[in-house]
Amino acid sequence: MAEVTAVIFDVGNVLYHWNPRLLYERLIPDDQALDAFLRDVVSPEWHFQHDAGTPFAQTSAELITRHPDHASLIRLWGERFIDSVAPAVDGMPEIVRDLDDNGVPLFAITNFSAEFWAPFHAREQALFAPFRDIVVSGAEKMVKPDPAIYKLALARFGVCAGQALFVDDREENVAAAKAEGMHGHLFRGAAALRAELAALNLL
Repeated sequence: MAEVTAVIFDVGNVLYHWNPRLLYERLIPDDQALDAFLRDVVSPEWHFQHDAGTPFAQTSAELITRHPDHASLIRLWGERFIDSVAPAVDGMPEIVRDLDDNGVPLFAITNFSAEFWAPFHAREQALFAPFRDIVVSGAEKMVKPDPAIYKLALARFGVCAGQALFVDDREENVAAAKAEGMHGHLFRGAAALRAELAALNLL
């Protein structure tokens, strides 16, 4: 088995908490109405279009046509998306720092809208500074767990699959990385990840 020498992170719910509820719970005080809005209007399926590269101007116009009574709230998704991303997951900035201090090459593959990524990345420059490259699905118009995005990332990073540990909170994304020959870690918290990184002599 090849020695693991590089770590490839997911971003949402690995490095940072992400949940649209963080934005809309400030705007929709009734819990039942909030649940219905998140389920039936700004649904995960609708948002996935942004991760795949569809512009928000297009998706929001289509959604407002179907839900005109929610037009102002739908527009806020684009205007204030960054408010749906909470502070970093406990323990993860320290792991990133310690890996960087040990000279471990750091990369990321994230399902993220390219237009929303730019302001978020700018806000979080300190944590992302050690990363050598980040593949953003919306910019590439391919999303995890599509094998193509892993192949693209490995080629761009210049990393052999067997030398990479891929960290993601979704089982299907980890399985897809393993199918490409990478080592995989299903993220459930910083403590378990730190233990695996230590076992791999990366920390």
